Amino acid sequence: MTPQARTQAAIELLDAIIAAARDQGAAADTLIARYFAERRYAGSKDRRAVRELVYRAIRLLGARPASGRAAMLALAADDAELRRHFGAEGHAPAAIEAGEEAAVAGVAPAWLVKRLAASGLDKAAQTALLDRAPLDIRVNALRGKVAAVLAELPGAVPIEGLAHGLRLPPDSRVEDHPGWAQGAFEVQDAGSQHVALGCGAAPGMTVVDLCAGAGGKTLALAAAMANAGRIIASDTDRGRLGRLAPRAVRAGVTIAEPRLLDPGREAAALDDLTGGADLVLVDAPCSGTGTWRRNPEARWRLTPDRLARLVEVQARLLDLAATLVRPGGAVIHVVCSVLDAEGADQADAFLARHEGWRAERPDMAVGDARGTGLRLSPNAHSTDGFFVARLIAP
Repeated sequence: MTPQARTQAAIELLDAIIAAARDQGAAADTLIARYFAERRYAGSKDRRAVRELVYRAIRLLGARPASGRAAMLALAADDAELRRHFGAEGHAPAAIEAGEEAAVAGVAPAWLVKRLAASGLDKAAQTALLDRAPLDIRVNALRGKVAAVLAELPGAVPIEGLAHGLRLPPDSRVEDHPGWAQGAFEVQDAGSQHVALGCGAAPGMTVVDLCAGAGGKTLALAAAMANAGRIIASDTDRGRLGRLAPRAVRAGVTIAEPRLLDPGREAAALDDLTGGADLVLVDAPCSGTGTWRRNPEARWRLTPDRLARLVEVQARLLDLAATLVRPGGAVIHVVCSVLDAEGADQADAFLARHEGWRAERPDMAVGDARGTGLRLSPNAHSTDGFFVARLIAP
């Protein structure tokens, strides 16, 4: 592909990503993979160059742009070489017309910038939400040794505060490494690793991972428990939960019990656990504002109404979790969000609804106090953004 053809391809992909963000469709990575699966003529350098253009544009633009062309024009405003691609010969974007408007650069839509500021994030902290993320891995204590994995992965360095955490440069690929296939390590952001340790899971406990998804934190909890005890990994998404079983086999985890829940009827499926769990992790559906480093187009998907619905779901799941915990047990409220509505305010609202419950600071190596919990952020801790609160039953 010529450079101008790559620019046109990026515009076409951005059009698809913008439409998917508007309609809650497939993620950008999925759309990019589909695009090139249908265009076998594009080589690896072409795919890499187009992908880089697409994500440069996404990171630049806070609000969802009108079109892929408007997005690329915004990127070209400070890139003379990119501007020359417009109107060039061959499969190139049409020439830039006089007065043609480009999209506007920014961190996020205006309403969301206000929410971020109200949640205590200054401009530097907001901008850091869009930095490129490194690749973090968790060495699986059930299968691997940190020293051995360090020796086998060039460029890996230990992560401060995480005995089993290692960091590699952005865009590193480890899934084809023998150690990954053997279960010696899992890809997991440092923030997720800190949160999993902050749960305080120990051997012999009965733990419920209420929103387990594909099981990333389930596997981390199992390692912390030395594979002794019981973890009920539940979720309403059959596809995501179905990925846990093969991951558990690879990781050598035998104490995880997947349990598919019926949306809206979760309590019935968990009735046998009422009042019996030592620990319930509620890694609830959230806005994902803390994961923009990896999914920057998520800013284009979020609306005030969607945020309000997510807050309602989180509250309902926390109330369900409270019924599952034994006296003196703990509910861990976790969101990969930096917004107070989903974090500190949500924890305060739970305590107001549940008499006798109290908050206890999670035992974590990093995190800034926010309300009754801790908040992690890219700017302050070089992790994805998280809020975590430890809520203790009477």
